[in-house]
Amino acid sequence: MALRVKGRILVGPEDVRDELWVVGGRITYDRPSLARDVRTVEGWALPGLVDAHCHVGLDRHGAVDAATSEKQAIEDREAGALLLRDAGSPADTRWIDDRADLPKIIRAGRHIARTRRYIRNYAHEIEPEDLVAYVAGEAKRGDGWVKLVGDWIDREAGDLTPCWPRGAVEAAIAEAHRLGARVTAHCFAEDSLRDLVEAGIDCVEHATGLTEETIPLFAERGVAIVPTLVNIATFPRLAAGGEARYPRWSAHMNRLHARRYDTVRAAYDAGIPVFTGTDAGGGLAHGLVGAEVAELVTAGLPPLAALSAATWSARAWLGRPALEEGAPADLVVYEEDPRADVRTLTSPRRIVLNGRVVA
Repeated sequence: MALRVKGRILVGPEDVRDELWVVGGRITYDRPSLARDVRTVEGWALPGLVDAHCHVGLDRHGAVDAATSEKQAIEDREAGALLLRDAGSPADTRWIDDRADLPKIIRAGRHIARTRRYIRNYAHEIEPEDLVAYVAGEAKRGDGWVKLVGDWIDREAGDLTPCWPRGAVEAAIAEAHRLGARVTAHCFAEDSLRDLVEAGIDCVEHATGLTEETIPLFAERGVAIVPTLVNIATFPRLAAGGEARYPRWSAHMNRLHARRYDTVRAAYDAGIPVFTGTDAGGGLAHGLVGAEVAELVTAGLPPLAALSAATWSARAWLGRPALEEGAPADLVVYEEDPRADVRTLTSPRRIVLNGRVVA
């Protein structure tokens, strides 16, 4: 038995082929000589999309049960997101690894936050003297990533402020790297970014606080960003809800939102690696990766660059194959060329996961 995908196979931005075959769950570009039962799927094929910031096993209240986690993973799969970087979850979702019909997940363990400085029931809430130990623990628990909460509202200051002193993050990031893990951090505001980057961080989530001063630093160090623009769209609602109690924070959130597209475009123009992520699983629905690619285009990224941020370059960044010979057959087939209009990504025709047509 074999699967034939016929049409235009987007192996890379400039590498387009006429067909691929799937045998034993893996891709080959050589027609199998012994295949007698062949199923053919036609269209424009891309590697399975990447949502590099989502949360399977989490909702707005904290950890969820296995049935809800399964539903979240299926929603991502139906949208074509077949590789997920779970950017923090208190739930144990390792059982998903045994399901050939669910997306592959790269976990960052559980969020690590300052005491009373994050969403309740989400994170380990600790003080700076314990940061190294908790980072070491999550580095061993995750899949090569650790997630810090870099800034959050400080109720006494009435605004976003950094969560960690410089020395604590330097020691923690060094320990993660010693253990073979990369580190990322939630950051909305401006003030935490320089310390995190100079401490050696590998990625920043949201990164709405990038400025003319910090963009060159990110570019020089090769620090990636995952803008989560579909989530940043909620800032005005959040700001309105907190305006009476925290007017400084509310105004700050509105400013960050107002310049979000300019921030992302400036980061891309400076050479900062940009990848797609939705922040699904907290207050946001799963299955929005296609909408996030469209948001990157709205921000000013060329369509092919926005597409790569969810496919070829994202998979390379995460150390996972795309449509190479011998790679697991995780791909999405569309009616039309997604390079011509990235909105095509929101309407997959066929989804192939581990060599099986699953949707």
